[in-house]
Amino acid sequence: MSRTYFGTDGIRGTVGQAPITPDFMLRLGNAVGRVLKAADSRPTVLIGKDTRISGYMIESALEAGFASAGVDVLLTGPLPTPGVAYLTRALRLDLGVVISASHNAYADNGIKFFSASGEKLPDEWEMQVEAALLKEPEWVSSAQLGKARRLEAARGRYVEFCKSTFGNDLSLKGLKIVVDAANGAAYQTAPEVFHELGAEVVCIACNPDGVNINANCGATSPAALVQAVKDHNAHYGVALDGDADRLQLVDAAGRLYNGDELLYVMVADRLSQGQRVPGAVGTLMTNMAVEVALKGRDVEFVRAKVGDRYVLEELASRGWLLGGEGSGHLLALDKHTTGDGIVSALQILQAIARSGKSLAQLLDGVTLFPQTLVNVRLKPGQDWKRTPRLAEEQAAVERELGQDGRLLIRPSGTEPLVRVMVEARDAKVAQACAERLANLLRG
Repeated sequence: MSRTYFGTDGIRGTVGQAPITPDFMLRLGNAVGRVLKAADSRPTVLIGKDTRISGYMIESALEAGFASAGVDVLLTGPLPTPGVAYLTRALRLDLGVVISASHNAYADNGIKFFSASGEKLPDEWEMQVEAALLKEPEWVSSAQLGKARRLEAARGRYVEFCKSTFGNDLSLKGLKIVVDAANGAAYQTAPEVFHELGAEVVCIACNPDGVNINANCGATSPAALVQAVKDHNAHYGVALDGDADRLQLVDAAGRLYNGDELLYVMVADRLSQGQRVPGAVGTLMTNMAVEVALKGRDVEFVRAKVGDRYVLEELASRGWLLGGEGSGHLLALDKHTTGDGIVSALQILQAIARSGKSLAQLLDGVTLFPQTLVNVRLKPGQDWKRTPRLAEEQAAVERELGQDGRLLIRPSGTEPLVRVMVEARDAKVAQACAERLANLLRG
């Protein structure tokens, strides 16, 4: 059976349109509950969410669905996605549930699941849920209904966990840091973590109203952070996305650092401590300069498909610990089981504090190849692979780039978009090639 509801990152869509409706969420909670009860007669799940106005509706429907299947529920309220993963593992629960559409605008929402070990669940589990959704719901009797309660200590426990990933002998004292929480799930936790580690914290986009999540702020719109760092004469700025599993960093000069560069810094910091780093995992989108720099330090580099789940799979298969994407979704599996924007920021700030060097100095000699990314929105029913002359033009661009660049055309896993990426040593060449291909796709 092919998957109907699950995409590359859980279930996601526009609120009010199938499947992001309260009736489906009730059925989903019941179906997942039945899958869980096949292994445990009285499972307990944790539900966290970001700050979208639709989160209340979805949370209530899921809670009812789980209770109707005889599953107990713990509710955290707004909490970063990696916080749910951590608490699910720390509290020895059966499942973690996140209500979030990550970096999407407020009109979208979605559901992600984490296993008892705080990891994303495999395709096989999702297929079991899909199969359960095809069957009629099964409602337990009143005596068997699940119970629900608020987990009041959720935020505090997660803050302490984040702090524990930062060196005990180090401090952020003397640093002024601007925190942009994208009006999302980390609007309380992120400022608390950096403040409690000694930094002077300036908050922007930390006032969610249900509809301003990711709106011209956060990791997907870092211009506001760049300006705030300059306005406040801060040393660094940290931008998270709506569910706080990815980040972007800005320094005092207003320079923006993406996930590719930050992955290199994490690797280099561990090498400087005498730790063995056999390899790191990026994606098809990772900048070539990082690959070259890592290989220059005898660190093997492997590219996975785009998406943190594929980076995770590659790391697991090789027994490696460090990986990430240019979007700022970084993985340090010796610190957490999943991508965590706050923890990743702490790994970078730890490298800065430990070395006494600025972020720019830590990246001296690593110059990114110019990279152009053009997103082409698809028309309803458009099969982009059948675009006339696309294969011919793609071959021509690849010949033109030769060994000094790369071309990648791929569909988005969460939106009706095709992403055209061209990387070259010459920025003008990258831009021109990307636009040629994008124009063909636009028709």
